[in-house]
Amino acid sequence: MFSKNQKLKTWAKRIAYGFFITFAVLLCFYGSIYFGFWGEIPSAKKLANLKQSQATQVLDTNNDLIGKFYIYDRQSISYNDFPQHLIDALIATEDTRFYEHNGIDNTSLLRVFFKTILLSDKSSGGGSTITLQLAKNLYGRKDYGFLSIVVNKLRESIVARRIEDIYSKKEILTLYFNTVPFPDNTYGIESASQKFFNTKTRLLNLSQAATLVGTLKANNGYNPRLYPESSQQRRDLVIQLMKNQNLITEQEAKAVINKDIELDYQYYAPNQGLAPYFRAEIKKQLDAILQEKKYKNPDGEAYNIYHDGLKVYTTLDNNLQRYAEEAMQEHMASLQRQFEKAYGQNAPWLKNKPAFLAAKKRLKTYRKLKQQNLSDKAIEDSLNKKHKTELFSWDEPTVENLSTLDSLEYYSKFLNAGMLSLEPTTGAIKAYVGGIDYRYFQYDHVSQSKRQVGSTFKPIVYTAALENGMEPCSYFSIKEVTYTDVNNWTPKNASEVENKDLNYSLAYALSRSVNTISVKVLQETGIDKVMEQAHAMGIKSDIEKVPAIALGTSNLSLMELATAYTTYVNQSKPSKPVFITKIEDKNGHVIATYEDLNPETPKTEAFSEDTRQVMLEFLKETVNNGTASRLRSTYNFSNDIAGKTGTTQDNKDGWFVGIMPKLVTVVWVGNDNQQIGFSNTSIGQGANSALPMFAKFLQKLNSDPNYQNISQARFVKPSEKVLKAIDCELTKEESFFKQLFGNKKSEKPFKKKKKKGFFSWLKKDKDSI
Repeated sequence: MFSKNQKLKTWAKRIAYGFFITFAVLLCFYGSIYFGFWGEIPSAKKLANLKQSQATQVLDTNNDLIGKFYIYDRQSISYNDFPQHLIDALIATEDTRFYEHNGIDNTSLLRVFFKTILLSDKSSGGGSTITLQLAKNLYGRKDYGFLSIVVNKLRESIVARRIEDIYSKKEILTLYFNTVPFPDNTYGIESASQKFFNTKTRLLNLSQAATLVGTLKANNGYNPRLYPESSQQRRDLVIQLMKNQNLITEQEAKAVINKDIELDYQYYAPNQGLAPYFRAEIKKQLDAILQEKKYKNPDGEAYNIYHDGLKVYTTLDNNLQRYAEEAMQEHMASLQRQFEKAYGQNAPWLKNKPAFLAAKKRLKTYRKLKQQNLSDKAIEDSLNKKHKTELFSWDEPTVENLSTLDSLEYYSKFLNAGMLSLEPTTGAIKAYVGGIDYRYFQYDHVSQSKRQVGSTFKPIVYTAALENGMEPCSYFSIKEVTYTDVNNWTPKNASEVENKDLNYSLAYALSRSVNTISVKVLQETGIDKVMEQAHAMGIKSDIEKVPAIALGTSNLSLMELATAYTTYVNQSKPSKPVFITKIEDKNGHVIATYEDLNPETPKTEAFSEDTRQVMLEFLKETVNNGTASRLRSTYNFSNDIAGKTGTTQDNKDGWFVGIMPKLVTVVWVGNDNQQIGFSNTSIGQGANSALPMFAKFLQKLNSDPNYQNISQARFVKPSEKVLKAIDCELTKEESFFKQLFGNKKSEKPFKKKKKKGFFSWLKKDKDSI
């Protein structure tokens, strides 16, 4: 038998062997992690050259953030941008010994190991230092089965020690704040500050800083947008911890705790937020720019807009953009109600109406099913299958159980809009509204859409006439004329005139948008010369060589029209719209300048200075007494404004162009289905459908003292020569002999046109004011 001492020695040896074996196993286990058996661990060299994916920022003309392009919503800032109370909140909440340890809290690490392995307590986590969290943020975690938490913790401890050896505490805090995830797929404190409070990190107050730090424990559970009460309780706990550690006073803590969290949430997702159509166009342009060989990063590779943290400086003014969007929303919500009420039960978008049936056949789903040789009944059954669909509404978005055809009918009723404001002397785009809501209507009506422009084309006709020798005080009869050489075409006016024996001056005819006279002016000038004038004014689209262009039957983009109208306040030269002024990399190095992106092209005057001054006076008359006079009578504007309304055949498109000395604004309203127009001219005319959007925009502009340089700008007085040239009666009676024998001059035939496409313009002869 063994003695008692021998037994003790035997157990001691066993325990020692056990400890040795355990230590050896742990050492081997740790070594397997250290040497990469469980996955590569970044070396000190890699850690010293950290490259984190960063969002490309889109900035407005005031350097305010208006959007981002990203996979991970992250943008980096320096340590000096962190307010002290933000740093204090983080350390008080996450790592009170941050300045004392070397990156690892050994006690917590052992607790996690023994409780997890020996006691299978999965809730034993916690105790991570800021450096350990940084390691996790930088490299994430992998799944290693039941050993996941231990392997990941040990990997992070190795990385954390290396980080502490390479970086100072300030640098670690900078890396942490720039990489830590916040709610709503947001990475980094700067992105979170911008998103949740619409402010920069350096301007965060104590409450905002504590709120964001509080979300780090549980991004979703403490999301202040989704769970404001839980988030506020968490914020108050952070504040209490700061007070307990004497980082803030009791008075400061009470001041925060007694107030609710006030969010100013910003949507920077592509489909949401300010100026989504503009941002989509910026992305297109940026993609094209960065594909050029001369724009490469220091490694010789192409820049990636989703990873490289570029800064794109644009011409947009975020305040003017906000005013434009608000004006559009206010007007279009009201106009939509008018539009639907006027049609009642006879709406053309209802099922089985021609416009609806034509739209159905244009559906991608319909065409795809048709290609499968399915029967009409099978196609109809497929298109009638219902599913939950989120629907746009001018009140609140709703979710309903609708079929494809139900959705088509629903969306076919909505009017859409486009609006562009630019600085005429530079072409700088200040406001850009491509549609009513980018989430549901992604077709851009500023740069993509081309629609008939109606009477907004008439000033181009009159400009060509003046340039080719027509006197400003020329008079034309308002009477209708039938052009026998153009298939007996008889242009008509939008409304009846009491005295048909009147002759109208050019100013009066243009300001009242008289169709019959516009055609006669075109006839006198010549179609070729009018087309040449249009192209000289910046219009790039093809213009069909037919007399009906005098009534605006050409399809042009809103941007082209805006370009043409800049000539009237830019020394007769068209201004090319400018989007981007500069591109920088994440370190502030300039990649491309304004001169690179907007190469100077020789600009020649599209017409003479005298013609410019005369036309501007004609367009002022349109606002003062003509078709746009409600700007004076209804809205009581005293601003210097010139402009032109326009409406197309069957009230399909409503237009308004507003010209101010320092801002040119073009507005379009219509239905995306060009078979659907307004039910009557009183609602559909440009003065009612488009002009009020400009008016609401101008109201907001006038009320903002920061924009007095635009709102109070005055047109330069015309020269004495021009004032004398336009000093004539607006109308005058026809002479007895003209009444007796007719105005033969106005019946001068047009040059014959080739038969191809002949009827395409003939049916578009009616243009409302």
